[in-house]
Amino acid sequence: MPRTRSALPSPAGPVRLTPDARTALRPAAVTVDGGFWHDRRATNAGVSLPQGPDLLESAGNLHNLRLAAGTAEGGFQGAYPFVDTDVYKWLEAASWHLARDTGEESDEALAADVARIIALVAAAQQPDGYLNTWFQLVKGGERYQDLRWGHELYCAGHLIQAAVAHHRSTGRPELLDVARKFADHIDSVFGLPGSGRPLDGIDGHPEVETALVELYRETGERRYLDLAGYFVDRHGHGLLGGEAYCQDRVPLRAATNVEGHAVRQLYLLAAAADLAAETGDAELRAAGERLWHAMTTTKTHLTGGLGAHHDREDFGDPFELPNERAYCETCAAIASVQWSWRMALLTGEARYSDLIERTLYNGFLAGVSLDGERWLYVNPLQVRDGHTDTGGDQSARRTRWFRCACCPPNVMRLLASLEHYLASADEQGLQIHQFVTGRYATDRVRVRAETDYPWHGTIAFTVEESPSDGPWTLSLRIPAWCREFRVRCGEETYDSQADDGWLRLSRTWAPGDRVLLELTMEPRLTAADPRVDAVRGCVAIERGPLVHCLEQVDHPGGGLDDIVLDTSRPLAVKHRPDLLGGVTTVVAAGRRRRLPDRGWWPYSPARGVPAEPEGEPVELTAIPYHVWANREDGSMRVWLPTS
Repeated sequence: MPRTRSALPSPAGPVRLTPDARTALRPAAVTVDGGFWHDRRATNAGVSLPQGPDLLESAGNLHNLRLAAGTAEGGFQGAYPFVDTDVYKWLEAASWHLARDTGEESDEALAADVARIIALVAAAQQPDGYLNTWFQLVKGGERYQDLRWGHELYCAGHLIQAAVAHHRSTGRPELLDVARKFADHIDSVFGLPGSGRPLDGIDGHPEVETALVELYRETGERRYLDLAGYFVDRHGHGLLGGEAYCQDRVPLRAATNVEGHAVRQLYLLAAAADLAAETGDAELRAAGERLWHAMTTTKTHLTGGLGAHHDREDFGDPFELPNERAYCETCAAIASVQWSWRMALLTGEARYSDLIERTLYNGFLAGVSLDGERWLYVNPLQVRDGHTDTGGDQSARRTRWFRCACCPPNVMRLLASLEHYLASADEQGLQIHQFVTGRYATDRVRVRAETDYPWHGTIAFTVEESPSDGPWTLSLRIPAWCREFRVRCGEETYDSQADDGWLRLSRTWAPGDRVLLELTMEPRLTAADPRVDAVRGCVAIERGPLVHCLEQVDHPGGGLDDIVLDTSRPLAVKHRPDLLGGVTTVVAAGRRRRLPDRGWWPYSPARGVPAEPEGEPVELTAIPYHVWANREDGSMRVWLPTS
């Protein structure tokens, strides 16, 4: 891992490494101008983002800022002390979008909304830098007396991230000035005993830690990095009663598996990766590698979703991966992408980007409807026949907005900044982590890509700019799910990959050189570890990076609970341009069991379980999981019984 000052610049995205960062890779610049992610980002930009101000107005978030600024009357609106963060995440999302500088009239309106809301935020800030409308309006100005639940530093973290995004995207200082003033206030309050600061404490919801590292990267102020390190290392020392829920049971450096509230754990781990990158802390890096491995092998759903428990939004135990009761909060998927990207940059290993791909196409993207107007807070892997859903934040039905509206603006900010999670560079060349139609570039090279991924596995690359003074390496991630692939590069053909997940093509490139990557996209059946009780005897259908599921609307004549998949019959692929905006489905053979409603069956060693009727044959249509819940309400399932 390089420890000398890097000559490679970092693009102005969510992770902008300093020149001295101890990472194997650095983010590269990507422009997405066509294909799958371009379309989803266009919906985000054209539908979701413009609706943000009205939704924040109707929910009372902006009213609270006016109250705190003394320009409105009434009472605080909202159910939670952290509603300010919905504003900050929307500001961050809008800022990343404005970085594209399209010149469109809609963007001018968006920029005006951003400026108006930033002025509200600045007016609500108190003279010493403190800012939290709940505590200013409801708690009579009482500060830092409820660190376990008050979310004051969590709110500060999202404010800082929004400010960094706005400054990087527009060059304007207004929001950054607010964030620095708040960060300076926090730095004057929190510290170790004997530091001269009045309070030794942590926030029950990590977030400020990774934000402070990014503020250091933006300003060069070392004290922000040191403050982030203080907060990370004070978790696990009982300052909040020793609860795993608050990441306070065990120090991160000593932890052996992820635990507690999933989003809190993942934000803390993202900060640890940031600190390891900027300080070279080998112990923090080792902890990140250890905990990522434990998470992915024992606590990650097939969709990349994280969080087994509705209660306390908790990871659960190893191999406790339920279906209909899976929590898999959309924010946890986003936090997973953020952490894995930092680990990919830190280590250079392809496995982290494998998880990013799985999460983006499945556990994350399911969180927003195809029209960009409705959302899922939780992402179960099954909805049973006859499911009764009363609505609310934890509903399995899409919702316009939530009382705890953390997920919608979080989705908006990841989609708006997605190009910063797709490629990297080092002194040897360019690494392509995720496949999109667009351009990948470093300070020396530029490569054009054309693809219909994830529906097809062909990606065509064309070198557009290349130095003529020597070779460089184009590295392509070969996804872990891919059984066979072929790469054609000039007269050469490659059909085997390096053991580490990267195919490295080194040569002296010239503009016009082409590379054709062909990934096999045959549908496949996936079985879970036998220790996952909830899906023992079941398989799931996957194709490429996409997990598939059955929806009741595609299977008239009954529900899904009595469906059995026939694994002896081949799977077929059928593209459906008429369905859900155009998707590729997998068609399978199955049968519909006809069982009496008995609940329990007698068993004896001699006779076993009584034989059931064979059942009628049925053709099964499996759609990509990320498009479920976009039609009529009904049952859904990912894992399918085989007997």
